[in-house]
Amino acid sequence: MSADLEAALRDAIRDDAISLVFQPKLDLATRRVVGVEALSRWAGAEPSIFIPLAEETGLIGAITEAGLKAAMRQWLAWRDDGLRLDIAYNISPVLLGDLDFPDRLQGWCVEAGMPPEHLTLELTEGATQHVVRLMDTLTRLRIKGIHAAIDDFGTGYSSLLQLRQLPFNELKIDRWFVTDSTRSPDSALIVSSIVDLAHGLGMSVTAEGVANQAELDLLARSGCDRVQGSLVAMPMPGGELVGWLRDNESRWDASAGPEPKPDP
Repeated sequence: MSADLEAALRDAIRDDAISLVFQPKLDLATRRVVGVEALSRWAGAEPSIFIPLAEETGLIGAITEAGLKAAMRQWLAWRDDGLRLDIAYNISPVLLGDLDFPDRLQGWCVEAGMPPEHLTLELTEGATQHVVRLMDTLTRLRIKGIHAAIDDFGTGYSSLLQLRQLPFNELKIDRWFVTDSTRSPDSALIVSSIVDLAHGLGMSVTAEGVANQAELDLLARSGCDRVQGSLVAMPMPGGELVGWLRDNESRWDASAGPEPKPDP
């Protein structure tokens, strides 16, 4: 089965059959959509299956390059529609062991015409165990203006020392804490403490999996910066985002876009 799936995955990469969908991120201070998370989708398997397979078989580099270039093309299309949004993309720690990766990524940004400061790479908390290996690569990314976020925070075992040492710009609270925060005072306290910790270390905070107004209100009171989840919007194809923003202007202040186009 795994051999068949690997062959199908190789075919999917060759045929450009792995697509992206984008989930909006809402800024809680302005109630504007200020960014999106790009998520890979393939009809052959769930990401939790084909991404680990790609890492095991050495295909993750090809998937990541194709995904990032597709995200950059979508950013340009949104720019042409007057949008200025940040894009986050999940990155495998396998690639961050390559010190040349930041240079290649910067080259893709230049080739696409996308300013690197609009790109954030998300790295799961479990991957931060390898501090020394990641430090150089993350530092090089930061020097080039590319942001880095620690994803699913609270589910791994990273120490506070690691969190301080690694040059992250953003911390993302795992959806489990978000879901439990309105039911458990302990979880609500943990969420508030994570927000304070991140802000104290100079990082912004995004909460994942926000599904109802009570969760949104609690996160706003806690000082969380941004949220994403089904309450805001489910992931959607890039071509649908402009229309979704316009349709939801009365609900979410979507003045992050579209912006007036400059005179020719």
